[in-house]
Amino acid sequence: MSKMKMGVVGVGHIGKEHARIYADLPNCELVGIFDADFDQAQSIAKKYKTIPFQSLEELCKAVDGVSIATPTFAHYDSARLFLNQGKPVLIEKPITDSPEQAWELVRLAKEKKAFIQVGHIERFNPVLTALEQILSKPRFIEAHRLSPYPNRSTDIGVVLDLMIHDLEVILHLVRSPIQSIDAVGVPVLSKGEDIANVRIRFENGCVANITTSRISPEKMRKIRVFQDDTYLSLDYQNQSGEIYRKIEGKIIREKVQIQKEEPLKLELSSFVDCVHLKQTPKVSGEQGTVALEVAMQITELIWANR
Repeated sequence: MSKMKMGVVGVGHIGKEHARIYADLPNCELVGIFDADFDQAQSIAKKYKTIPFQSLEELCKAVDGVSIATPTFAHYDSARLFLNQGKPVLIEKPITDSPEQAWELVRLAKEKKAFIQVGHIERFNPVLTALEQILSKPRFIEAHRLSPYPNRSTDIGVVLDLMIHDLEVILHLVRSPIQSIDAVGVPVLSKGEDIANVRIRFENGCVANITTSRISPEKMRKIRVFQDDTYLSLDYQNQSGEIYRKIEGKIIREKVQIQKEEPLKLELSSFVDCVHLKQTPKVSGEQGTVALEVAMQITELIWANR
């Protein structure tokens, strides 16, 4: 396999990790990076032995595919430039500031025979792979995602910052239209909500309860799934889990077998393969946009309720 030429736009908190992994993957070459802060671009480029480009246009000419890890407000313009040239893009979540912008990018990708992958990293977590192998018909899902105050991504509320991960996973697992949403949230240190709780009822009867906070003293990323004969408790952070089954009237507890791996590495490796083989990514632009639409609806409900 010839090495795919990959680039990164935005090498801050998340983007510098994209650069690290691309520089290390055997099936690709990190050919360059771009950042609005050229000093930061130079620093990261030096660390990973690549080129700091001074314009997106020049980087676009050099790559087969690119990660876009800028602040959300810049996703649309950056992605549009690459898609216009038929270059596949991996856009960190949320895909854009608005569903209208996101659908426009999806349309453009189809027109230019390129594709969009959205950076919903939990879909590549080995924990979710284990869950998908056991899951048949979820009846109730509970997700908790707690973290200390990040001092970044504070231009968006916690729903678009963190909860959107769980929303996308749950939409993927349930695969049923939403019947109703109840939501509450409060700002503490930001202009947007820092704590939020949402209850989603699906048309197939499944109910999901999601709690997210970015002012917690501890970090937690857990999902619990109940179905008729099984209860699963999984920890994204520690990549561990337990399964409880009803067998002959007794509850039997087993450890879930999980092959641990860095989710971001799996995500970027999958993106490189999709670029090379022109495959549809695991989390498409359409899926990322639907998750954004639900997150925006929740955000609007929270502020309407306040």
